[in-house]
Amino acid sequence: MLDVNKKSLEKVIIVGLIKKADDFNQAVEYLDELEFLVKTAGGIVVKRITQKMRVPNPKTFIGSGKLDHIKSLAKLNDVSSVVFDDELSATQQFNLEKLLKSKIMDRTALILDIFAQRAKTSYARTQVELAQYEYFLPRLKGLWTHLERQKGGIGMRGPGETEIETDRRIVRDKISLLKKKLISIDKQMKTQRNNRRSVIRVALVGYTNVGKSTLMNILSKSNVFAENKLFATLDTTVRKVVIEDIPFLLSDTVGFIRKLPTQLIESFKSTLDEIHEADLLLHIVDISHDCFENHINSVNLILKEIGCGNKKIILVFNKIDAYVPELIEKDDLVTTKTSKHYTIKEWEKTWMSRINGKAYFISALKKDKIDYLKKNIFKEIKKIHINRYPHNNYFLKVKNLIKF
Repeated sequence: MLDVNKKSLEKVIIVGLIKKADDFNQAVEYLDELEFLVKTAGGIVVKRITQKMRVPNPKTFIGSGKLDHIKSLAKLNDVSSVVFDDELSATQQFNLEKLLKSKIMDRTALILDIFAQRAKTSYARTQVELAQYEYFLPRLKGLWTHLERQKGGIGMRGPGETEIETDRRIVRDKISLLKKKLISIDKQMKTQRNNRRSVIRVALVGYTNVGKSTLMNILSKSNVFAENKLFATLDTTVRKVVIEDIPFLLSDTVGFIRKLPTQLIESFKSTLDEIHEADLLLHIVDISHDCFENHINSVNLILKEIGCGNKKIILVFNKIDAYVPELIEKDDLVTTKTSKHYTIKEWEKTWMSRINGKAYFISALKKDKIDYLKKNIFKEIKKIHINRYPHNNYFLKVKNLIKF
């Protein structure tokens, strides 16, 4: 866990592996995201290390030469932590800590650490705690490196192994208790969701830090915590929203991210149930991000994994105020125009015009084109309501209906 209480930020080296099939630019993007994660956790990246390898070293993840290089850099820059972009096995983490004499974390541990910092409610803290225990259980051996007697053998038998086994039982018991606690809370939350079944439900989904909470505050006129950091929102917030005299429930959910730890997906099952039971998903995308198309694919993949791939989805491209296309000079006859050079209007004419349902371009921060988005959300809600309640003539009585 990164120490956020230090007056000076904790210095960190981040390490990424470039596999044969990986694109170098993509690897750089992954490290950019890892650096943002470190910043969110309370650290500062002083060095970035990459290595090209077809497969990770099963013992140390990276090669011996890079290990020596990282060790010297850590000593030279007074680095206390080394963070790897991929999940490390218990053996790899144990060996790396022994060789580098530094605190070793992988992407999963870092995300869990951020979640632990961000969890506000008892329910969110319980979810994160369960994920952390499940992550650390196979790594308990590495946490007992001060007990050299753990391997057993002649002269090596004794309390070391016993204490490790005791700790494993304690952790397993704790996991069992947390799961029972979550089951109890899940039942309460399910009852609450069942009580809301008569109302149309809309859920905000998307990659982390794309502006979901900011849009939530505008649509619901509430004050959900929003910050330009990853995972600012962990607890699902549900608000009643009224557009054109029609009420519906709007949920702000936890943001997704690539390589999302499986422990978190399982632990946050009830939170994801808000997405499961939503009638309509608003997929928020940060169009100002260089790799927003990859983010869309990552979110769609996770939605498919949790069984929500076939839901009605509206794509909302946010942060148009921050979008700046790369320019090509008039006398530049060499540069080929790519998607990096597209204006917003040009993007609207690409694949975005051919998706199932129209894509909307807004700025939640500047409140630009919000009214247009509201009108179209209402149209979709009206369709859902008529389809669900065909004999309900409520819409015929509403004076300010939007005509199709």
